[in-house]
Amino acid sequence: MTTQAWEQSLLRRAWDAAASLPRPVSHADDALLQRAYHHCERMTAAYSRTFYLASGFLPPRKRRAVRALYAFCRVTDNLVDESEGLTARAALESWRGVLTAPHPTGDEPQGLVALAWGDTQAHFHIPTGYALQLIEGVARDLTQTRYTTFADLADYAYGVASTVGLMAMHIIGFAGEATIPYAVKLGVALQLTNILRDVGEDWGRGRLYLPKDDLARFGISEGEIALSSQTGRVTLAWRSFMTYQIARTRQLYAEAQAGIAFLNREGRFAIGAAAHLYRGILDVIERNGCNVFTERARLSLSEKMRRIPAIWWRMRRLQAPHLP
Repeated sequence: MTTQAWEQSLLRRAWDAAASLPRPVSHADDALLQRAYHHCERMTAAYSRTFYLASGFLPPRKRRAVRALYAFCRVTDNLVDESEGLTARAALESWRGVLTAPHPTGDEPQGLVALAWGDTQAHFHIPTGYALQLIEGVARDLTQTRYTTFADLADYAYGVASTVGLMAMHIIGFAGEATIPYAVKLGVALQLTNILRDVGEDWGRGRLYLPKDDLARFGISEGEIALSSQTGRVTLAWRSFMTYQIARTRQLYAEAQAGIAFLNREGRFAIGAAAHLYRGILDVIERNGCNVFTERARLSLSEKMRRIPAIWWRMRRLQAPHLP
């Protein structure tokens, strides 16, 4: 796969983390461990219907593992979104300490997530570097609220999303290092989808993830975004800007799809479903006239289910790229 200039630094980060060691096995009480995994399952169902649906296509052991991964990511993200400044930073450091402890405990909701996630990391030999990169990526929201270029934004997307895909592929099983560039690219596409969907919501939190140079190219000021976030007003310039962003994101999905064939066969449909259903959010954004200020783009359950057969067929016919 041909890689672009902005991808090179992301791939170096991915390969550095891949060389880190997985956490040691922790021998937890079986009943407590089952409760921990059940808690992660409930969290996944509550926060992400799409991820919960897609992960349901995995075998039971891998299904509960990816839901533990989701719960770990959700707790990490919530610590930043639900706290501020020094309080959030202290909470993240405390959470990092819980995760890296030799024997995580399950005495509280966060402890249950740490216990299930620690067991998942050990069982599937997930390099600890990926989890630490995710925590660092999420922590950027405490200090950085603007991004100058697409390369800057892609670097952020790697930390908060590509790392998730890199961890997930260890759970699912993958063919080797050739899988890494595809996982990185898919993570960037997924995070860009989040960003395009949540412009209004993020603006309300004081954050603007859209590349400043792209906004300038289309003649869009922050003042206009502030006004649109209040009124839902969509200008021709904004639609043109969003059309450009959506096309770039769809291209990333298309380039990443071939890498799904490097995954273990029993996990391809789950990852393909997650990617294609998330990509469907872009369709809804367009259907909403690119109003991402006062309307939240989401696929209904019936829309998701209608797309599932076509996704299954695509994944069945998927051919692995030729390796050099």
